[in-house]
Amino acid sequence: MLWRVTSALLLSNLNVLASFIINMAGFRMAQRNMIDMLAKTNGSTQNLKADNVSVSNVGLIHSSKPSRFVALDALRGLAIILMLFVNNFGRSAETPVQLRHAGWGEGVHLADLAFPWFLFCVGVAIPFSAAGFYSKNEPQWKFDLRVMRRTLILLAIGAILDSMWDRRLELFSIGVLQTIALAYLVGSIIYELHGYRRLGIAFVGLIAYWFMIKYMPIPGGHVGAFSESENFIRHLNSNYLGQVGLWNATRIIPAASLVLISTFIGDVVIRKDTDLRKIFRLAIIGGILVAMGFVWSFSLPFNKWVWTPSYVLLSAGTGVFLLAIFHFISVGKKYSGVLFPFVVFGSNAILLYVLPILSKGLILSPLHIYIHGWIGVVPFVVFWWLVAWFLYQRRLFFRV
Repeated sequence: MLWRVTSALLLSNLNVLASFIINMAGFRMAQRNMIDMLAKTNGSTQNLKADNVSVSNVGLIHSSKPSRFVALDALRGLAIILMLFVNNFGRSAETPVQLRHAGWGEGVHLADLAFPWFLFCVGVAIPFSAAGFYSKNEPQWKFDLRVMRRTLILLAIGAILDSMWDRRLELFSIGVLQTIALAYLVGSIIYELHGYRRLGIAFVGLIAYWFMIKYMPIPGGHVGAFSESENFIRHLNSNYLGQVGLWNATRIIPAASLVLISTFIGDVVIRKDTDLRKIFRLAIIGGILVAMGFVWSFSLPFNKWVWTPSYVLLSAGTGVFLLAIFHFISVGKKYSGVLFPFVVFGSNAILLYVLPILSKGLILSPLHIYIHGWIGVVPFVVFWWLVAWFLYQRRLFFRV
């Protein structure tokens, strides 16, 4: 009975959410029509790129240098900063609770939101990337080729990092970068569909994932068991996926769903409208997503370890809230400088994720012999911020 009530509530909220956002986002009948409209309203041919956008009325900074969508860069930078603290603080008693991943059954800590917030940024950026491509009237196969190239590069970098970390060859492991790559691939391919269909596919994926955890039988166990030692995802990882080096491959389903939801948010942001209305709409969408996450948590609680649907919706909703807040700050000249430390990191996010991992054994590990806690981690983060600042000042933005 509980699952039926939960399903009905979720589907009802989905219809309300989809109808509401479609009406307010002014979805196009076709992807190219929206791009043509944006090009005309801005009066000149300008390139829209995922990380290098130069269009008026989209909450951007204008200069002779490459323009940046400040709110998105800031949120991406916040995610990277959180990752640096979480990954390098360790698990000692000195680690603040919110910088530790929540244990099983402990809900969600701030540390658990860093990675999904980054995935959220990946999804929001896809409409900008697609807009820049379509404005050049390039054939579709070139866009698909670029998506595949980026995906393969991220997969390769992820495999190299995992192999170095585990000290053995890990060609098919599903780590952070591999998850980003595959979720980005799904989001970019499906982005050609109408926004309503994309949103529908995202929720179908989450519902299917929820059903699998709740109702698929576990050999020798209990149907619907959801403990750290007994759940269907663990069963798949231990007995099947892990045997071929694909541990955690199941999280591609919720991760891709998160990216698809985020592409919808990107459409809302890229739409020509006043900043105030955009912020208002983002706040409402964020509230709906968070509320849906809490409703779903009564059936399957927030859990970072298996990426439950409630956790995905909570991550998406809070990501939308932060994007709205950062956008509000970025369009106000008086306080826009507050975002600068985050923007610096967000401008070279992948690079600033990879380099600290590569250098961790050389810098942080020896440092921990002598100093611990904040005293050890803060200088490490500051050092990489200075590297990011150096690159930012010289307008050096590394892309995959």
